Amino acid sequence: MNKIFILTVFLAMFLSCGNSTSVESKPVIKAQKATIVSKLSNEQKLIAYKLDTMFNRLNRIGAFNGSILVARSGAILYQKTIGFCNKENSCQLSDSSMFQLASVSKVITATAVLMLYERGQVDLDKPLAHYFPDFSYSEVTIKQLLSHRSGLPNYIYALNTELYQPNYKMSNSDMYSYLKIKNPKAYLKPDKCFNYCNTNYALLALLVEKVSGKTFSQFLKQELFEPLGMKHTATIRDIDLAAPYVTKAYDLKWKPVDFDASDYVLGDKSIYSTAYDLFLFSEALYQNKIIQPATQELAYTAYSKEKKMGNYGYGWRLKDFNDSLKKEVYHNGWWHGYRSSFHRRLRDSLTIVILSNQLNKAAYQTYKVYEILDSKAPAEAEPEDE
Repeated sequence: MNKIFILTVFLAMFLSCGNSTSVESKPVIKAQKATIVSKLSNEQKLIAYKLDTMFNRLNRIGAFNGSILVARSGAILYQKTIGFCNKENSCQLSDSSMFQLASVSKVITATAVLMLYERGQVDLDKPLAHYFPDFSYSEVTIKQLLSHRSGLPNYIYALNTELYQPNYKMSNSDMYSYLKIKNPKAYLKPDKCFNYCNTNYALLALLVEKVSGKTFSQFLKQELFEPLGMKHTATIRDIDLAAPYVTKAYDLKWKPVDFDASDYVLGDKSIYSTAYDLFLFSEALYQNKIIQPATQELAYTAYSKEKKMGNYGYGWRLKDFNDSLKKEVYHNGWWHGYRSSFHRRLRDSLTIVILSNQLNKAAYQTYKVYEILDSKAPAEAEPEDE
């Protein structure tokens, strides 16, 4: 009992110190943390201590540089940023440091489409050609784009030459035009099987623009980020990449990773955010503030029955999708030096966010977090998403 008490006191003192934050966000972040820590039970504080020990060790051995947040039933159990935002000038990460989410962006894109579906502006069963009459792949439907069953070619490979034009920032409209001009052959017939493809979500971002009358960045800002209080979330087109609060991307040897024109195509990636903002997004879903439970159920349904293990819904990967107690919806991301994990277990409203601006595979080792939370055996490895 004394040992647990000592650990609890130590942890409370540690967490109450918090991490350094930017000037504009420091009072908000610290106030939130102080409230959260005071409400944690001794058991929760012990969990936080174990998580802190694990991530500190990973950072010491060079296996992790980034931001972590773990919450359950609305209570943040653990939140930490550790490492460099910019290695060249030794700038340290803070709670408001913004990370490129890579394919975790697909979760937000799918949610935007489902918001428009609830408003009657998007019919999931309609082909994309219903909204874009000149679209070459006329049989591909919105639900097939959402579930990666379109069979479309991946623009990142099909437009390889176009993407590497000097000083070029490709837009989604550019991507669409190039696909029309080159008309690459589809990989598969629509709905034949699951085939993960960035083109699907780049096209969905265009769909959001077409039916909403706003740019994709404007729609997300006005309909999601601002209403949810996600103050440190924006697309790459709305931020200054040289700003001190935007993380710089590195490889394992701390060499900066160069961007290319595809970084400016939205929907499949290129949303920047923080662990705390993703927590706000997750909680809004749990509280049915964004889309209704029936619509969320559509998003969390397995649509690729040929996949016996993991599966995919609308913007979410699914684990243990036939078990209501274990069911987990998540997405990982990898892109140009960034790795990201965003996991949610529905039964106990669990949220795990791990973001890194270095190619550390530890960002994907959420099973270690589950071991601490649940004292369960190691799980299988998860896919790395572009």
